[in-house]
Amino acid sequence: MTSLTRLALLFLVCVSCILALPVDKRAGYTIKLTSGTAFCSFLPPHPGDDVGGTEENGIPFCSTSSLSSSGKVFPSGFIKSAHFVQQANYVQVTGRMDRSKYQLSSSDGGGQYDNKDISGVTCNGYKYWVNMLEPDVNQYCIRCCKSQSDCNLGLSTYGCERIIPGDYS
Repeated sequence: MTSLTRLALLFLVCVSCILALPVDKRAGYTIKLTSGTAFCSFLPPHPGDDVGGTEENGIPFCSTSSLSSSGKVFPSGFIKSAHFVQQANYVQVTGRMDRSKYQLSSSDGGGQYDNKDISGVTCNGYKYWVNMLEPDVNQYCIRCCKSQSDCNLGLSTYGCERIIPGDYS
C-alpha cells in the first residue's frame, strides 16, 4: 500500500470517527445569561428523558432563540421563577421550573450538565459552566465562570442550593 493510500485511509477513518460523535460533542454551543428574563439552561434532548441519563448530550434551551446557537426556546410555562446574579468572576440564574411542561418525571432526582461532560460550550464567553436540573423538586440552576474554581463540578448529588447558592423562590 502506498503512503498516499495509507494517508487517504487514515483521513477517512478520522472523518468517520468525528461523524459518529453526537452533534453536541463535536459542534459545541454558545449560550448567554444576561438577566432573569434572558438566559439559557440545558435540558434533556427529548421531552420526558431522564436528566441524569442525558448529562453528556443535553441541549440548551433559552428564553429567546437568539441567546443560544441551538435556537431552542423553553416550553411555555416551564420557567416559573428566575433570579439573576452577576459577580466579577461569574454570572448565574437560579429558580423554579414546572417539570410537567417538558414531561420530566416527578421521581427524577436530576443531574448536572457541565463543561466536563459537554465540550465546546461557551457560556457568556467563558469556557467553564455548571447547570443542574432537579425535576423532583422543580428547581434549576446555571452558572458561567471565568475560572474552573468558581464552578463546582462533580458535586451534583448535593443539589442546586449547595452547588450554586442563590434564590430558589
